[in-house]
Amino acid sequence: MCGRGRCTLRADDIPRACHRSVPPTTVLHMDRYRPSYNVSPGFNVPVVRREDASDSEGYVLHCMKWGLIPSFTKKTEKPDHYKMFNARSESIDEKASFRRLVPKCRCLVAVEGFYEWKKDGSRKQPYYIHFKDGRPLVFAALYDSWKNSEGEILYSFTIVTTSSSSALHWLHDRMPVILGDKDSTDTWLSSSASSFKSVLKPYEESDLVWYPVTPAMGKPSFDGPECIKEIQVKAEGNTSISMFFSKKVAENEDTKPEKKISCHEFVKTELTEDLSKEAAKTEGENDIKSSGFSNSQNATKVPIKRDYEAFSADSKPALANIDQVRANPVKKKEKAKTADDKQPTLFSYFGKR
Repeated sequence: MCGRGRCTLRADDIPRACHRSVPPTTVLHMDRYRPSYNVSPGFNVPVVRREDASDSEGYVLHCMKWGLIPSFTKKTEKPDHYKMFNARSESIDEKASFRRLVPKCRCLVAVEGFYEWKKDGSRKQPYYIHFKDGRPLVFAALYDSWKNSEGEILYSFTIVTTSSSSALHWLHDRMPVILGDKDSTDTWLSSSASSFKSVLKPYEESDLVWYPVTPAMGKPSFDGPECIKEIQVKAEGNTSISMFFSKKVAENEDTKPEKKISCHEFVKTELTEDLSKEAAKTEGENDIKSSGFSNSQNATKVPIKRDYEAFSADSKPALANIDQVRANPVKKKEKAKTADDKQPTLFSYFGKR
């Protein structure tokens, strides 16, 4: 925090955003500046800094790389702008990378807004944070210069952060140091090393607002106005499958309050009644399918749970013929072939041969 921002300001709007009333005395590398809705470490971003002479009243508009590369970095080392793109205000007087920069290398960074992610388990939802009236935000920052093995000088900066404000604590525990007026920007740029700490605090004013944006902007390559377009975030649990089915069950219970019996209970109840009716019919009416499993007013009077022995005993008269057929299917077939049946078969024919 902060690791992403929107900087689409025109170059000539940046000094005015930083409460500078006069033009810069020097402009450096502004041809490298490319406005973007999705600025990340490694991007070229304009900053406002003091002149090298501490007593000078002028300032420099200087385009630098976001992500500090300390001057003591080895010349042969490849710069990694993600290592120090933020500096904790509580420890800038302690760490060597920042301590030597505090007296004379303080600067201002102007952006329209920044992004922060809300963690919800494995899911992360980005939010865009900005001023309600649309004016730019100004961050406190530190800068440094580094010379590589080829003799090229690279200027880079880091954004100073502090604890989150009471309004944004639900989103993240850190936020950038926001300098909301001319007095605070003058104090940060001042050469006095004793007063700048007074501005290193959370921004508690109510004009800072936010809203959710598309997770697609998590990719640095994703750019354009879509990055700051507000989206609707679904409430937690609304997309749960279990919630969906439980809602459907509740609706069915409301529309159909009558008691339902299971398929197993239905078969037992209806079949028992039909079999008892079959016992009173003639011996030739033994086809169970003719009963049709129709509804009956007396069906519920028959116990739902019933022992198999009792069920079998009551149904014997109706199932006598069926049991015989099922038990001795081969015998019935053999009975059809009596000894008097002398009609030749293919089996007997080939058997004789």
